[in-house]
Amino acid sequence: MRWNLVVLASCLAIAGCIGTSIAERQDANVQSSLQYDSVPCNQLLAQRNRLAQQYRLPQDAKPSFSDPGVGLGPFTPDARSKAQREVEQASGRIDAMNRSIARRECGKPAKQTKLGLPG
Repeated sequence: MRWNLVVLASCLAIAGCIGTSIAERQDANVQSSLQYDSVPCNQLLAQRNRLAQQYRLPQDAKPSFSDPGVGLGPFTPDARSKAQREVEQASGRIDAMNRSIARRECGKPAKQTKLGLPG
C-alpha cells in the first residue's frame, strides 16, 4: 500500500511538469522557415531587423538550448523569466526568417544574364 502511494505521488509530480518543462518550451522556439516564404523579401528583411532591434538580438540570432542533464530534460521545470522566454522565442523567429532569406537569396542583386554575340 505504501509503495503504491509513492508511485502515485511520483506520477502526479511528473504529470505536473508536462507542458512546462524547459526542454519542451525550448523545442517550441524552433520554427519552420516555410511560413515566411510568402512574405516579400524587402518586407521580411525589415521585419527581421525590427524584431532583432526590439529584443536587442543580432540579426543572425539562433535559438539556444540548455543542457539540464542526461534524461532530465522533460522533467526539469522551466524557471526562466517571461522576458527571457520571449527573447528566446524571438531568436527562433529570427532564425526561421534568416533561413527563408538565405534560401530565396533575398538582399542579393539579381543574377545578370550574360548576353553575347554568337561567334
